[in-house]
Amino acid sequence: MGRTASASAPAGPTLAVVAREAGVSVPTASKVVNGREDVAPETRRRVTEALDRLGYVRRPRFDAAKAPRLVDLVVHSLDSSWSGAVLHGVERAAHDAGLDVVVSAGLARSRSGCPERDWLDKLTARGSAGVLFNLAELTEPQYAWLAQHRIPFVMIDPAHEPPPGVVSVGAANWQGGVTATQHLLALGHERIAVIAGHRHTMCSSARIAGYRSALASAGVQHRPEYVRHAGFDEAAARGRMRELLDLPEPPTAVVVCSDRMARGVYDAVAERGLRIPDDISVVGFDDLPEARWASPPLTTVRQPISEMAATALRLLVRMMAGDRPESTRTELSTRLVERSSTARLRG
Repeated sequence: MGRTASASAPAGPTLAVVAREAGVSVPTASKVVNGREDVAPETRRRVTEALDRLGYVRRPRFDAAKAPRLVDLVVHSLDSSWSGAVLHGVERAAHDAGLDVVVSAGLARSRSGCPERDWLDKLTARGSAGVLFNLAELTEPQYAWLAQHRIPFVMIDPAHEPPPGVVSVGAANWQGGVTATQHLLALGHERIAVIAGHRHTMCSSARIAGYRSALASAGVQHRPEYVRHAGFDEAAARGRMRELLDLPEPPTAVVVCSDRMARGVYDAVAERGLRIPDDISVVGFDDLPEARWASPPLTTVRQPISEMAATALRLLVRMMAGDRPESTRTELSTRLVERSSTARLRG
C-alpha cells in the first residue's frame, strides 16, 4: 500500500505542511487523515482540500506483517438476495483463508465531499490488505486511488469492461443466454422474446448475444421487436412485457435476464388474464430464492453467485501474496434449473 513514487522522487508534503496550509493544528489534520468523526465539517473540508491540493499520500502506520488479516468487501447495497449470496460466498472463503471481512455498502457516503479520499483513508487506517468490489462500476478516480496506493482488488461481476489488468470474476452469461433459449426452442417455441437489463452492460450484451446465437443455430429468424431492455427493474420489466403482449404477433415465450424482472413479467401476464406456462413460458436468470417462491416456480439460469464471490476472494488472497493470476477474467459456468414456468407450446 506504499507510494508509487521512485526512491529518487521528491518527498511529498508532511502532515505539518498540510496542517499549516489548512490553518489547523497537526492533531486536527491527523484526525481527518485517519477518518475520525470528531472534526467540524468546515474544518474537514479545509483539510481535505489541502490534502488534495498538496498531493499528500497517507502512509499507513501499521506493520503489515503484524496487522490483522483484514479485507474489505464493497457491495452496491445490502438489501437484496444477490448481495446476500455474495456475502455468503466471501464469508465462507474468508473463513477458510483465516481472514476477517469489513463490509461497506457503496463508496458514496462522505462527509468531506470526496468519497475516494474518505474511504481510502479509512481503508488504510484499519490496515485492510485488499478489496473485493461488487458494484455497478468504479470511477476513474477510484481506480487511480487504488493503483496509487498499490492496494490489490478484484471485481465481482463488473457491469462494464474493467481497465486493462484489472482482475474480475463473473458468470458465463453468453452460454446462459444460449441455454435459456435452447430450452424454449426444444419445447416448440419460436416466437421467443428477451427482456434484458441495462443497455451496453457486459452481462446484458452477452445474454442477448447468446439468445440470438441459439435462434440462429435453430434457423429461427431474430425479431428486433422482441428485444427489450428494463434495466433490471421489476416495474420496467412489467411495462416491457405489456409492450410485447400488445404486438400484432406477441411472443409465446420470453427469456428474462434476471429473476427480479421476472416478477414484473408475471404481473403483466396476470393482468391480461393469461397464465404461465399455459399461455406463455418464462425463463429467468440468477436462481435467487425468489425463483423458487414464484407461482408457478420459475425456470431460470443459475448464476453461481456465492461461488463467484468465493473465487474472487481466493484470487485476492493470491494477489495479496504478490501472485498475479494468469488471466484477468475468470468466468464460472451457468446451468438451467427447470421448474414449472415453462411448458411445451400448445398446438
